Amino acid sequence: MSDFALFLGKFLRHGTKIASLAPSSPWLARATVCNVPWDKARVVVELGAGTGPITRVIAEKAHPNCRVLALERDPDFARLLRERFANQTNMEIIEGDVRDLARMLADRGIAQADSIISGLPVPSFPKDLQAALFQVVRSTLAPTGSYNQITEIPLVYMGLYKKFFRKVRFVFEPRNLPPAGAYICEDMFG
Repeated sequence: MSDFALFLGKFLRHGTKIASLAPSSPWLARATVCNVPWDKARVVVELGAGTGPITRVIAEKAHPNCRVLALERDPDFARLLRERFANQTNMEIIEGDVRDLARMLADRGIAQADSIISGLPVPSFPKDLQAALFQVVRSTLAPTGSYNQITEIPLVYMGLYKKFFRKVRFVFEPRNLPPAGAYICEDMFG
């Protein structure tokens, strides 16, 4: 089954629990990680990895000493990711819920992530789940790190991310279908 068919089927069955009706394009994947300091990054976490288009770019850019943790709640997506990235020795695919991220990192001896890349449908989350997500991001993201969030609705949710971060900018990627982009969020409020 193609990634598009798998994504579309999940989207039609689960609606806003799936961030998109199609996987991110290679252009959007690269735009989403454009600010990650690959030469210095020691831990990169991806939330909602889906079928892995952003995971693929992270795998290409991360140096061998950078630990990459891709978190995916959907068992079908997690299985597919494990198959696709089985040879990536610095990457671990974790099937689980983002609310358990702090425990998952602690279980692996990791205190903080240098970058957190999110493909989760955060704006469609209930407010309590949004609050839980940003609480776990606050507890796991290094003070100089960034939280990068893909979106298919450019600029509409800028205010949401400005509630949690002092610095938010938007990177637009018109070649994605539909046109999309990423919020690059830094300097999280205490």
